[in-house]
Amino acid sequence: MIFNIQRFSTHDGSGIRTVVFYKGCPLSCWWCSNPESQSFEPSILYHKKFCKNFGDCLKTESKAFTRNENGLQIDRTLIENPENIRNVCLTKALSVSGERKNAEEILSEIKKDQPFYRSNGGVTLSGGEPLSQGNDLLELLENLKQLKINVNMETTLHVKWEKVERVIGRLDTFLVDLKHTNKEKFRKYTGGDSLLVMTNLVKLDNSEAKYIVRFPVIPGFNHTEKEIFELIDFVSSLKNAKEIHFLPYHTFGEEKYKMLGLPYKMKGIKRVEDHELDAYLKYAAEKGFRTKIGG
Repeated sequence: MIFNIQRFSTHDGSGIRTVVFYKGCPLSCWWCSNPESQSFEPSILYHKKFCKNFGDCLKTESKAFTRNENGLQIDRTLIENPENIRNVCLTKALSVSGERKNAEEILSEIKKDQPFYRSNGGVTLSGGEPLSQGNDLLELLENLKQLKINVNMETTLHVKWEKVERVIGRLDTFLVDLKHTNKEKFRKYTGGDSLLVMTNLVKLDNSEAKYIVRFPVIPGFNHTEKEIFELIDFVSSLKNAKEIHFLPYHTFGEEKYKMLGLPYKMKGIKRVEDHELDAYLKYAAEKGFRTKIGG
């Protein structure tokens, strides 16, 4: 399942790229800028300011929708079939995120952008977590390889090693998010296991696959010299790590939490400015890494 295909992206790899966003992730990071990507099922978003009170939504899945003085109220647990409401709202105040597309359908969309890949661009698979997908992912990778299209993959590596191993050799570069070395803090803020990620990264390093390590810099989570330096030291222990990207926290996804009816756990936390990364960049450079801010 995917929730977006973004064209003409200049991030997450060189040149002009097509980014395919897969839906579903084993982690639930507090700062996630695409919270609709976390569930493996379709997600219901409601943008109140776009609502014109036409009432079409009340005619479908009626038990899930009620209206009071505070506007439209949605009980998402009562929505039996999201497809019934996918196109019901004329103003798109109510929308469904997530669509099942097979490898052939995704490839058809990618092919429309092939002329732009002459810029040394290509395709980036993002999410969610692409490695959590099934065999359709492998089929897509094989087709892209046959077309000689450059492929990057954004990944948390928070999956069984077999899921990583099966795509080695089928893509060009892994873009690996490494968040923290502390097990307790990692679990509190992401719901996951830091040891799984670190173990998989060591195995990936030993496989000699090409990868770039990326650190999301998050206030209250890892935005201290001690914690970021520990991450840099860990990456220094890897024999094939050459590049570190720093991804400063931003609040671009905050509105989506409201649209999904979810609490935003980072509410009130200010974005991280580039200059706040100076010490991290310097330390990483001293360790011999190429560095960059952003994807």
